[in-house]
Amino acid sequence: MKKFATPAALLIAALAYFVPALSGGAPVVYAACTAIAILAVMSYGADLILSYLGEVSLGHTIFWAAGGYAASLLAVNAGWNGWQTAGAAIVVAVVLAGVLGLATLRTREFVFSLVTYAAAVVAMEVTFNWSFLGGSDGVVGVPPLELTIFGKGINGAGDAALWPVAWGLLMLTLLFIQRFRHSRLGTSALMVQMNPDLAQALGVDARAVRFLVFVASAPISALAGWLYAYQRAYVGPDMFESYFLVLMLTAIVIVGRRLLLGPLIGTSLIIVQQTFFSIGGDGDKIVLGAVLAGILLLWPRGLIGLWDALAVSRRSSRPRPSEPTRS
Repeated sequence: MKKFATPAALLIAALAYFVPALSGGAPVVYAACTAIAILAVMSYGADLILSYLGEVSLGHTIFWAAGGYAASLLAVNAGWNGWQTAGAAIVVAVVLAGVLGLATLRTREFVFSLVTYAAAVVAMEVTFNWSFLGGSDGVVGVPPLELTIFGKGINGAGDAALWPVAWGLLMLTLLFIQRFRHSRLGTSALMVQMNPDLAQALGVDARAVRFLVFVASAPISALAGWLYAYQRAYVGPDMFESYFLVLMLTAIVIVGRRLLLGPLIGTSLIIVQQTFFSIGGDGDKIVLGAVLAGILLLWPRGLIGLWDALAVSRRSSRPRPSEPTRS
C-alpha cells in the first residue's frame, strides 16, 4: 500500500459525496455515510495530538460532547440556527481546551493521558448530575439543523438531508489538516515529538507548541459533536462513553498515523462493520476493542506497517540470480 498523494486523497474524499446516490440512495447507506463523516471528523481532532505530538489524549470526548451540548442547549432553549450553534461549539471547545491545556502543560506521556482521562470522567459526572445540562436524561427535542449557504437554505431533517453538511464538514477538516501539516506549528510539533533537543536548540518553545496544538484540535472534535446532536436530535452523558474514545483511537491507528485519509478510512471500516456486518451492540464493541489491541500489539504502525512488512518479506523471498561460474 502506497501513501496517497495529497491531491489524490482529497479527490477521493470529494468523490465520496456520490457514494450514497450510487448505492441506490437507501436510508441505511445515508445513515452510514453521515455517521462515518461525523465520527471521522471527531477522530481527526484526537489525531492532531497523537500523530503530531506523540501524546494520547484520553479526554477528547470532552470536546466532542461540548459541541453536542452547546448545539442542543442553544437550539432548544434559545432557538439559535446552525451557524450560531456551530460558533458557540467552537468557542466552548477552545475555552475548555485552554483550561485543560494549561493544567496539563507540565505533563507528558502517561501522566498527560491519565490527567485528560480524569478530566473526561469529571465532565461526565458533571453532565450526569447537573440539571442545567439535562442531567441523566440529557437534552431532548433538538430541532432540525437550519443553515443558509449561498442564499440557499438547508433543513437538515434526516440523514439524507444531513449528508451534504457532514460531507462538507469532512472536506473542511481534511483541508485544515493538510494546511496544518505544512504549517510552522505542524512542523514544530513533529520536531518536538521526534527531536526535542534539536527543537529547543532551534528556539522552539515545546510547551507553547503542545498547548497550541491541543487547543487547535478541540474545535474539530467539537464540530463533530455539534452535527451529531442534530443527527440524533438528542445529547446526553453517553457522549462521554469509552466507546467513542476507543473508536477515535482505533480509527487513527488502524491504517497508520500521519496519513491524510487514515482516520477516514479507519472510521469507514469500523462503521461499515457495525452497520452491515454487525454481531450485536456488545459484540461490535468487543470487535472494536480487539482490533485496537491487535493493531497496537502486532502492527503498531497500522495496516501501512503490515503492508510494508509483507513487501519486504516478498522481496527477501525472491530467488537471487545465480552468479556465472568462473572457469
